[in-house]
Amino acid sequence: MTPSTVLTIAGSDSGGGAGIQADLKVFAALGAYGTSVLTAITAQNTRGVDAVLPLPPRTVSEQLDSVLADFAVRAVKTGMLGTPAVADAVAEAARDGRLPQLVVDPVLVATSGHRLGVVGAVERLLPYARVATPNCAEAAAITGRLVDDVAGMVVAAEALAAGGPEHVVVTGGDLDGGEAVDVLHGGGVTTLLRAPRVETRHTHGTGCSFSAAIAVRLALGDEVPAAVGAAKEYVLRALTGARGWELGTGRGPLDHFGWSA
Repeated sequence: MTPSTVLTIAGSDSGGGAGIQADLKVFAALGAYGTSVLTAITAQNTRGVDAVLPLPPRTVSEQLDSVLADFAVRAVKTGMLGTPAVADAVAEAARDGRLPQLVVDPVLVATSGHRLGVVGAVERLLPYARVATPNCAEAAAITGRLVDDVAGMVVAAEALAAGGPEHVVVTGGDLDGGEAVDVLHGGGVTTLLRAPRVETRHTHGTGCSFSAAIAVRLALGDEVPAAVGAAKEYVLRALTGARGWELGTGRGPLDHFGWSA
């Protein structure tokens, strides 16, 4: 059986915990064949981001053309876009209908706090997204609203959905509390997705992994609510598996392959 092909358009993480590297691990772990388009090269590890080199928009477009000319891509996810010019190149492909089942992870700030993107770049892609997956800080930056509790997440999800995405998931893993609550809004329906909070320092790349898992499930034929639910369960397992790890000295990576199961 030929595996479904999924494409990630994102930055490279030299530490392997987020970005392109994390996305490809998720694709493989969930049974998809992963392809990639790099938007930037970063020097980073579990402690933070030391340098960022955005790639020229033409280079991004050439990678995209090459992949799409040869592979029957079933779903696409975007992560770090870096610059508005790169976002324009990706948005042009989306506008032309070349990026099916598009999942937009609006990466603006790394887990360490280093800025990796600008709101204007993310906004270029939102109208073409089947699913957008901002965390609370990203939702606040895009909407200009305070998002620091579940009620604020609901308001932000509805506001973002009004701007174009078919579905929006505002993730609440960064908020305090005994549960990790995400808010899914689409088709006029809002759903709260709850899971126990996992106490671990290994949280680097959680957002990337969540959006990548959604893309795989969409490629396999899931409707959005089922895909989001499956992705949340996958991330919960990956966080749980990494609790006893000692990889790096900062915010470590997830257990993408269930090695600790």
